Amino acid sequence: METPKRAGDAPIALDLKAGKRYSWCSCGLSKEQPLCDGSHKGTNFTPILYKCPEDETKWFCTCKATNGQPFCDGTHNK
Repeated sequence: METPKRAGDAPIALDLKAGKRYSWCSCGLSKEQPLCDGSHKGTNFTPILYKCPEDETKWFCTCKATNGQPFCDGTHNK
């Protein structure tokens, strides 16, 4: 698997907690989108880690084509 699987056509908003680490699925195989569930095992993909600096809402990419991993940059609209 050289390219990620498109897991969706729109970003998913998550309410994040300060100090918590989140693992974004970069392969598109996770059943827990947009977060990693370990489905990348056996591929050349690894999750992208994000440590939240403060309580906030972030929009995570599901098309897996964003240039701003792990966050949506609107690439799914192109």
